Amino acid sequence: MNQSALIQSLPEHLRGFVQYQDYSRYTPQDHALWRCLMAQLSERLQQTAHAVYMDGLRLTGISLDHIPSIEEMNEALAALGWRAVVVDGFIPPAVFMEFQALRILVIALDMRAVEHTLYTPAPDILHEAAGHAPFIVDVDYAEFLQLFGEVGMRAIASKEDHAVYDAIRALSDLKACANGTPADIAEAEARLEAVTAANTELSEAALLARLHWWTVEYGLVGAVDDYRIFGAGLLSSLGESVHCLDDDAVQKLPLTVDAINTAYDITREQPQLFVTSSCKHLSQVLREFANSMAYQQGGLAGLQKAIAAASVCTAQYQSGLQVSGRFCDVRADAVGNVIWLRTEGPTQLAYQESQLPGHGTQAHASGFSSPVGLVKDFSRCLSEYSVDELKAHGIVVGDSVRLAFLSGITVSGKLVGIHRQDQRNLVFSFENCTATDLAGDVLYRPEWGVFDMAVGARIPSVFGGSADRAAYPLHTPPASHREPILPAQDDALLGTYAAIDAVVRGNRSLEAGQLEAWARVAQRYPDEWLLRVEFLRLEGSVGGVGLLKGRARSELETILQSKPALAATLRF
Repeated sequence: MNQSALIQSLPEHLRGFVQYQDYSRYTPQDHALWRCLMAQLSERLQQTAHAVYMDGLRLTGISLDHIPSIEEMNEALAALGWRAVVVDGFIPPAVFMEFQALRILVIALDMRAVEHTLYTPAPDILHEAAGHAPFIVDVDYAEFLQLFGEVGMRAIASKEDHAVYDAIRALSDLKACANGTPADIAEAEARLEAVTAANTELSEAALLARLHWWTVEYGLVGAVDDYRIFGAGLLSSLGESVHCLDDDAVQKLPLTVDAINTAYDITREQPQLFVTSSCKHLSQVLREFANSMAYQQGGLAGLQKAIAAASVCTAQYQSGLQVSGRFCDVRADAVGNVIWLRTEGPTQLAYQESQLPGHGTQAHASGFSSPVGLVKDFSRCLSEYSVDELKAHGIVVGDSVRLAFLSGITVSGKLVGIHRQDQRNLVFSFENCTATDLAGDVLYRPEWGVFDMAVGARIPSVFGGSADRAAYPLHTPPASHREPILPAQDDALLGTYAAIDAVVRGNRSLEAGQLEAWARVAQRYPDEWLLRVEFLRLEGSVGGVGLLKGRARSELETILQSKPALAATLRF
């Protein structure tokens, strides 16, 4: 499937996040940096990564010698039941998780700049492709990754979480761009620090992010005294892939759901890592956490989480009706049963993740409220009664109807419509309606207009986001205003990178005077360490080739003296 067809096959609300990979944008220097890093990583990971890793690279369309194209990856991933799309930098976590739930890997479009060889401030294709994709070949891991997406897209995220994401995205763009001034970066860092400090009550999404970090990004597999690397953050980092093996510096702990109690700092090497016994064990731990989430528990506790988050969430009635909005009030009886809920601001009514006709955010722009529970003298939930059964109880469209709930809430007015779907009553619409509670306090007044009453005896599930995400989108594709750090634009330099690779691959023979021309280009770029690394790929140790390689090695050693972090990490 080509890129255009793949994008068109996506749900409409996800398409805007997907970019088109123009493969010609990657320069010979980009490919050289990919080769350098992948050669270094693959050599070190042969004995330290999970046994699946090296085969996984090949089986997911990832080569060691060139940046993968999304078509190459998708051709390989199709055999595994997965796909991949490319995106620009960070995307909202809920969107990322939804892609993953659809068995779609999200791959950052850009290749890191040479200036960011060891640390990239924005996601890049090396981390996303070479770090995340290879383990898809393990069925248990693939199941875990998809499950993580399904759980993650239901997690309740707070307004503070959204502020943290916006701040991270802004800072990442500034650090990864050519026009990010020190003052701008300092301001963005201060903003991120402020919003992070304000995020004191951790949401489900924040806790799940910790579990994601300690497994998908920085996980180890095996036993605490005999482990292998599988986390993408470790696999794609020259420094971390070595540092994590130092048992004196990095404590190894058995993975349990308690890992969510451990915070992480993306700016420094981790002081501890968690070891899972197997990929199947990962899913077990994830399910342990999921069992505590509002989408599994629902009820009063779930709605209280939604209110505390102050973000758009969805409450699902036992009838299947879904109410999506910013919840601001919930009432319960003496034993904790939800009896009334209310949202403020745009609200959507849906069923099976599809918005009900006439019940979008425009129809409920100012909010929504409704009782929850059983009606007196009805042996079943009101949603389960047929039209004839309702009629036998005096509930007829066009007539005045009074519903007295067990909670003491009473709804009375002219019934003007019933929305039925799959032989269920989902919404009763009243005109001239009054709703009161047990104490006689008015919950809804006739002058407020039509009262659309949700039908359902309880709330078994509450989850983050809207039910019909296409009709009620919460995230818009972020506009990137960054000017990328461009690789060298000198045609002679880029041509030298391309020519060396062609010779090494055997696609071209050395021409007379070519070595001397390459040496002259190197003299014009005395700090271009990567070009010297490319020279070392040439075969031969005598004659002109040997002389060029010897000079390149000596110059490389000199250059790296001024780059201690690089010198301590790279091996030649």
